[in-house]
Amino acid sequence: MIETIELTKTYRSVRAVDGLSFTARPGRVTGFLGLNGSGKTTTLRMLLGLSRPTSGAALINGKPYAELSTPLRQVGAVLEQGISHPGQSGRAHLIGQAMLAGASRARVDQLLDAVGLADAGHRRTGDYSLGMRQRLAVATALLGEPQVLVLDEPANGLDPEGIAWLRWLLRGHADAGGTVLISSHLLAELAQLIDDVVIVANGQVRRATPLTELAGADGVRLRVRGRDPVRLWRAFEDAGGKVTADEQTPTLEVAGLTAEEAGEAAFHAGVPLYELSTDAPSLEQIFLELAAA
Repeated sequence: MIETIELTKTYRSVRAVDGLSFTARPGRVTGFLGLNGSGKTTTLRMLLGLSRPTSGAALINGKPYAELSTPLRQVGAVLEQGISHPGQSGRAHLIGQAMLAGASRARVDQLLDAVGLADAGHRRTGDYSLGMRQRLAVATALLGEPQVLVLDEPANGLDPEGIAWLRWLLRGHADAGGTVLISSHLLAELAQLIDDVVIVANGQVRRATPLTELAGADGVRLRVRGRDPVRLWRAFEDAGGKVTADEQTPTLEVAGLTAEEAGEAAFHAGVPLYELSTDAPSLEQIFLELAAA
């Protein structure tokens, strides 16, 4: 498990991180979102022992990173690109990292195949594309078979096939009981993967919640079309809904009712429905509203 408790980092008179508290739990993928300068990268660096907190704590399995007995077997991280020497082959890089993590050479070959670099393992990493370097970084993070993964923009440079592969890999890791904390600007892709979301701005948590609850009841609207829009309007208002009309189409927008409640109201009013759908704001819309607040 990952946990930050009133985590604070001050540079001179600037608070880059200001009392940040959140939890990323096993078996779930947590999206860690923030605009540039929000304190997101500083938080990840403190979590991985690369920067010392001014106050508060950043814990992995209940301990600061520096106190973990076998950190590479407990935590895998992708924080920066260019982690390998450009003159080394991908395979040589992984062999060197495997020695630090206590992993075998068999694990190296297994991971090269798993990340799609089996045919490129002999090539110099300086000749790798950005997407290939990202795949190598993910392989490096997985060497010690850690339960916890911390990933900062791991999809950067990946093509659509690579993004789908990464999504499958991280989903499988969480489903097997692992903890995944991922930061990305690809919000539409992230929305297909994450279970929980933490949104930060100005070094503080703006929202920490399961993705399914992010919009809240007030943020979800229903789109309804039926044979008699006027009777439907009255029925929905009588049921406690707030109704507005789409000027371009005979579609009603209804707030304050669930799809089940709207369906029951239409049934009792005797109006056949042609459409009843949920229109919730996207992760990107909610993120931009919260991050800019």
